Amino acid sequence: MTMNPNLPLAITMGDPNGIGPELCVKLFADGVDHPAFVVGDIGTLQCEIATLGLSLTLRPISNPQDCALKRGVMDVMAVGALPETLKAGMIDARAGQAAYDYVEKAIDLAQAKEIAGIVTAPLAKEAMKAAGISFPGHTEILADKTGTSDFAMMLANDELRVILVTIHVALKDVPSLITKDRVLRTIRLAATACHAYGITKPRIAVAGLNPHAGENGMFGREEIDVIAPAIAHSRTEGLDASGPYAGDTIFMRARKGEFDIVVAQYHDQGLIPVKYLGIDQGVNVTVGLPFIRTSVDHGTAFDIAGKGIADPSSLRYAFNQALRMVKAPAA
Repeated sequence: MTMNPNLPLAITMGDPNGIGPELCVKLFADGVDHPAFVVGDIGTLQCEIATLGLSLTLRPISNPQDCALKRGVMDVMAVGALPETLKAGMIDARAGQAAYDYVEKAIDLAQAKEIAGIVTAPLAKEAMKAAGISFPGHTEILADKTGTSDFAMMLANDELRVILVTIHVALKDVPSLITKDRVLRTIRLAATACHAYGITKPRIAVAGLNPHAGENGMFGREEIDVIAPAIAHSRTEGLDASGPYAGDTIFMRARKGEFDIVVAQYHDQGLIPVKYLGIDQGVNVTVGLPFIRTSVDHGTAFDIAGKGIADPSSLRYAFNQALRMVKAPAA
């Protein structure tokens, strides 16, 4: 994955009824240090600027090459036009469709190599479902639209990187999805993720599925039959992977610097430790795509949408991490 660091970053506005528009205008009002533009709705963004009383000028652009870095100006690539009847904080199929359209447009630009990467504001799965869109989240949309079969979700902050073997599935379905091939692919993607940060020889820790990593088969055999063989196979490929380790201790060990990344077996096992450290300094990265994509690690926050109190820290962190990966030396 090589992206031109001189190209702009595209930021998708997210669900128009959530806090995404507010986060976008606050980000630009505070200033960015790399050319970037928002893919979204001009009317919604203009309304946010007026509501917040910000000194920020919107500049419509048609092509990424028209994007310019200028303080006090936010470049916007409009995709469609939303009706004024949308209400902040409400699930609405029209908003769900729009959020999906913004992501689709950004993907097209990235695949055409017109942008350096994508940063996404949150979308609402329920609103997309109401619009007839069946994807459970950004990760699955990105993978489908790029034809990517080997992909994974990684959440990271300054203290911890965690990549997931399974993502948006019911907990009862997780054990059947933990296969040697899936774990092995995730270990490989963990290495890819670290390479994007310039880490040439990443130390990869793999968490077990069961309590105490199965306690030698007393609490389940997934570690013995599936996870350990995947780790052993990865080591024959030259990867510095180890484990399986108990899920209740491995994240602290990684946080203290023993490992560069942790492979977690399911969604909450991996995401709770990262989010506990603070969602304002966390970033969601889709690993395995042909371009860089980062995102906030929180949702649409409909309960505070339209109130002007949303914190843009996570969006800024996602923006900065995308920029860091774009400019990182090849590992």
